[in-house]
Amino acid sequence: MAETHQDSSGSGGDFDLSQFYQIFFEEAGENLDQMEQMLLNLNLETADDEELNGIFRCAHSVKGGAATFGFTDVAELTHQMESLLDRLRRHELQPNAAMVDVLLESADASRSLLARHQSGEGGDAPPTGDLVRRISDLAAGNASPPPATVAVAAPPVVVPKPAPPKVAGVRSLQIEIGPLDRPDQADAIQELFRDIPGLGEIKALASERANMRVFAVGTSSSDEDLLDLFAFHVSREHIVIKENDAASADAPSDTSVHVASSYADDPPPGAPLAPLPGFGFFDGSPGAPAVVGGGASPVAGQSVAKVPAKTAAAGPAAQPEAATIRVAISKVDQLINLVGELVITQAMLAQNSRALDPAVYQQLLTGLADLDRNTRDLQESVMSIRMIPMSIVFSRFPRMLRDLATKLGKKVDFVTQGEATELDKGLVEKITDPLTHLVRNSCDHGVEMPADRIAAGKSETGTITLSASHQGGSIVIEVRDDGRGLSREKILSKARERGLDVSDQMSDADVWQLIFAPGFSTAAVVTDVSGRGVGMDVVKKNIAALNGTVEIDSSEGYGMKVSVRLPLTLAIMDGMSVGVGEEVYILPLSSVVESFQVKADAVSTVGQGAQLVKVREEYMPVIELEKVFQIPRFGQEKSCDIMVVVEADGSRVALLVDELLGQQQVVVKNLESNYRKVPNVSGATILGDGKVALILDTGALVRRSRH
Repeated sequence: MAETHQDSSGSGGDFDLSQFYQIFFEEAGENLDQMEQMLLNLNLETADDEELNGIFRCAHSVKGGAATFGFTDVAELTHQMESLLDRLRRHELQPNAAMVDVLLESADASRSLLARHQSGEGGDAPPTGDLVRRISDLAAGNASPPPATVAVAAPPVVVPKPAPPKVAGVRSLQIEIGPLDRPDQADAIQELFRDIPGLGEIKALASERANMRVFAVGTSSSDEDLLDLFAFHVSREHIVIKENDAASADAPSDTSVHVASSYADDPPPGAPLAPLPGFGFFDGSPGAPAVVGGGASPVAGQSVAKVPAKTAAAGPAAQPEAATIRVAISKVDQLINLVGELVITQAMLAQNSRALDPAVYQQLLTGLADLDRNTRDLQESVMSIRMIPMSIVFSRFPRMLRDLATKLGKKVDFVTQGEATELDKGLVEKITDPLTHLVRNSCDHGVEMPADRIAAGKSETGTITLSASHQGGSIVIEVRDDGRGLSREKILSKARERGLDVSDQMSDADVWQLIFAPGFSTAAVVTDVSGRGVGMDVVKKNIAALNGTVEIDSSEGYGMKVSVRLPLTLAIMDGMSVGVGEEVYILPLSSVVESFQVKADAVSTVGQGAQLVKVREEYMPVIELEKVFQIPRFGQEKSCDIMVVVEADGSRVALLVDELLGQQQVVVKNLESNYRKVPNVSGATILGDGKVALILDTGALVRRSRH
């Protein structure tokens, strides 16, 4: 829906707000996510003002934007949330578990409503009447018991705990608001006094101007608190607050009183208010001195709002946020593609310049060396734009675990490690669902019920740890729990029931891999959480599609660990070029362990043609790339006598090749989408001479050696 209003410049042109919808939806989502995290981390016993103010600001921002764009359902719900949060931050109520629950549910409902507006869906909106009623009851001081399914201690009794008012007693004020763009702005101010318990009383007075409203207000709130509340509906510079007494009679009626005191806190009794120098540049702005009469100090009785110490100190911290910009991911992808083409062009120039005489073309070769260095730096800088911290992924799990543990009647602590570890945005989006399933599995299947844990000599509260770290050219994400672990006997029994080829002599690692079989589940009861045998096979398939691997380590009775290993990025990688016949293949440099020249008698043949080579007292399988890809020799006499040891999935193999061509950056192109799926190949790249080289899938080659 495109909502318009009159241009504030007075030109009378229509101003289309719909162009700002996407920005609002993104910022609202960020605010709701931030509010959820702060609520989950809120200590009900020792909640401080900064935490409560932060949660209030998030709700206030969402309400303001929703009302501006005409999303009244979101604005109404967040307004109710704001009312409850306002009483909490004023210490008129003590926070409890029921309040956190209803605020989290309201945040979820707000997301659903926003998603509905963003997609333009029709039909009836999700009902929010029950949430509004519960919030109103809690805001009125009526402690509602938590739902029966919530396995938490009973919430503490609500004890009103009013903070020492900054202004003693009830003050009588006259508030002038205007000029107003719309009449309903003043009505909204009156609704604030009706909706926020304890704010005070308001009465409309006669006004001489049509676009000006005057109110008589009785309240114990300070001017700054009132201005914060009113600012959503009316700009601060359009609000004039005056004491309703004789001392303020001489004060000009057009003076806006929202200036900062020269004291960080309330001044000592009898101390004069020293005006801050305004220098005439920003008269009337927040923080500038009030101009009273001929520029003298404020008169006695003049209401001067102040900025609390915490608010003033928090100002500089907000500056770095202004140094960021929002960029569409499609633009970043286009930039990465262009850098990839630049890398290919640079490789072509480097290859063609090898035959040049350095003495004759010294300047040209120096420029090409600089181009090589700058291209690599540019590539790293551009790739870092797409790299985002794993905290973006980790942040969605505390809420999910809290709800799931409550539903299952379990007690779980969630620990994260390595949140600052960065991963390509494309991988982050695709790894989120597999990680979600693994975390849910740990809570449902891994962590035991509190009584069972106590009987096993454990703490009644289980621990699920989610960690991320860099290892070589990969990122390793681990999901660990201290629960019951996997049962070897149950898995083997279930595998036999399904007709799988298993034996008691299988290693633990091979047994654990059975749970990735399609439809495999050891759950005795099918619930809405898990037990249908759908999930782990999809997890492995999705991770394999990202050129990643999954490993499981478990100890029955002590816990389980699932390790997911992924490449850092899917766009550009360092590779080693190897030649076999007239073909060139690329090995991911992160998988290469070593290379060496080998004699024919060092290779032993075992079984049905399988070959092994001994490397420092260790035998490893040999894979001849010439046979794997059926490379014709065309009468060449060259024989393969170089081996490259690669590692994947915890195993090593030796690849037999003709020659090592060198190390270089390669731009990864998706072979499957441009041609078709090729076994043992993960992608392709374009070499400096314009030829296409295949990037080998070392994981597939290692698995091939096992069969």
